[in-house]
Amino acid sequence: MPSSAGPSIDTITEGGRVTQVGGGQEADENTPPVMTFGAPTAGEVLAERYELVEHINNDSAGRLVWRGVDVVLRRPVAVVLRYPGGDSATEMLQAAVAASRVIHPNLVGVYDAIDEGERAYVVREWVDGRSLRELVAEEPLDPARATAVGNAVASALAAVHATGMVHGNVHPGTVMISDDGRVVLADARTDGDDSQASDVRAIGGVLYFALTGHWPHTEAPLRGATAGHGRAAIPDALRDANGVIAAPRQVRAGVPAYLDDLTMDLLDADIAPPPSDVLAAELARLDVPADEHFLDNAGPLRFAAETEEEPSPLAAAGGRKVAIGIAGILAVALVGLLVGISALGSGEDPDRQRNSATVPTASAPGGEPTPAAVAAGPLKISAAKIIDPDGNRAEVRDAEKVFDGSEDEGWETQTYRNKGDFGGNFKRGMGIWIDLGEPRTVKSLQVELSARGASAELFTGANDHPSSGPGDEALFEEYSKKRIGEPLEDGGTTMTFNAFNADAKYRYLLFWLTELPPSNGGFKIGVQEITVQGS
Repeated sequence: MPSSAGPSIDTITEGGRVTQVGGGQEADENTPPVMTFGAPTAGEVLAERYELVEHINNDSAGRLVWRGVDVVLRRPVAVVLRYPGGDSATEMLQAAVAASRVIHPNLVGVYDAIDEGERAYVVREWVDGRSLRELVAEEPLDPARATAVGNAVASALAAVHATGMVHGNVHPGTVMISDDGRVVLADARTDGDDSQASDVRAIGGVLYFALTGHWPHTEAPLRGATAGHGRAAIPDALRDANGVIAAPRQVRAGVPAYLDDLTMDLLDADIAPPPSDVLAAELARLDVPADEHFLDNAGPLRFAAETEEEPSPLAAAGGRKVAIGIAGILAVALVGLLVGISALGSGEDPDRQRNSATVPTASAPGGEPTPAAVAAGPLKISAAKIIDPDGNRAEVRDAEKVFDGSEDEGWETQTYRNKGDFGGNFKRGMGIWIDLGEPRTVKSLQVELSARGASAELFTGANDHPSSGPGDEALFEEYSKKRIGEPLEDGGTTMTFNAFNADAKYRYLLFWLTELPPSNGGFKIGVQEITVQGS
């Protein structure tokens, strides 16, 4: 099979030939018993065309999966048999007939569907490879490969949804990776509980599993994990004391913020999922060659919740404010336009109107007016230190250059090899601790970087940096518990953090790097300047 057909990932199977399983599903203790009356044998030819060669396994629905050969066209096939046929096989056969009408490089081709009464079987494309479930059991995928898998699944679903149909069975067991890197979706199994929206949400589950090795077992937005859907044996997602699923970035290092946000948005029942073709286009934009070990940091489309009364945790962290920010800009522009029209309509000079406008005032406790609140402006950074709890202190110089008012010079990391997560999790990360001198109201923190493609977070704490002892470790342990959020990235080299609590005061902040972009055969980043706005 040509690897150029459709979105694919580089071949990531090792150690010899790998063998396909039916729909990627494996039997577990809850697998329905297999009826063996009239069971086929190797060498038997079905419908005078499909010769059975090898029994591969029994899938989680109790069906027998065989490798076979189409003796007419001389090509390998997979044969999925169910006992008995008749009414009990209607759903399987109808799903197969529907799937056969959709031709797409990321869908397993369905060739035939036959009901013989005592048994029924579906003949489909044979894929030499393994399921995503088997692959991730060895280790989670890196972000680039996980994105490629999500892209392929979304593209396949877009083709299915374009016909008005639903797949209804998207999970790590039905996502297959062939030996040549082709990603295909198999085993459509629709019923009345499925919808195109649930298909799209399941892509979030696939991304989550690919990145973490865990499946977010929930009743909503994903369907319940049952043996019939091949998910029961997959470890559940990590959760906090309230049962909230941990984000991929909380489970492992090196997951880019935008991929983390996109995954969690798809799993959020309060956010309407996008159409599958829109999601496929976005994942295709983020899909990059796997050997680059990083993704374009332009960020995904945001699928913001319609309600603002109870913002989600990601909204509080600044991850979902793009749509609200754009709406605010449009509102300000509209007000300005109306003021201008009013001034022109009245025949008065706009400058005169502006000069005669009163400055808003607030009342003091005694009823006397007080000057308006001081507008936000640049805040002075009184000190900065490089925080490197897992390092050898070789990169802790030049912290003062990140707030000297010039972007010409700054602080930079060393060059790390192999991967952007500091050489393959050699470190948890590195950061820059800043002191504002006194508690201040902070509106935003902006970081100018030497290159695009980095990932970072912002934390705060109450204690100064210890002057002696294991200061970096103690500071990071304290600050990492008080996360402000992730940046609103502009697609370039600027990161802006604005998820500050307007009622809180901040003195100490920690800008924490978790992912480095490629640079001259390795991975490194420079922080040219940090500025803080507030009052």
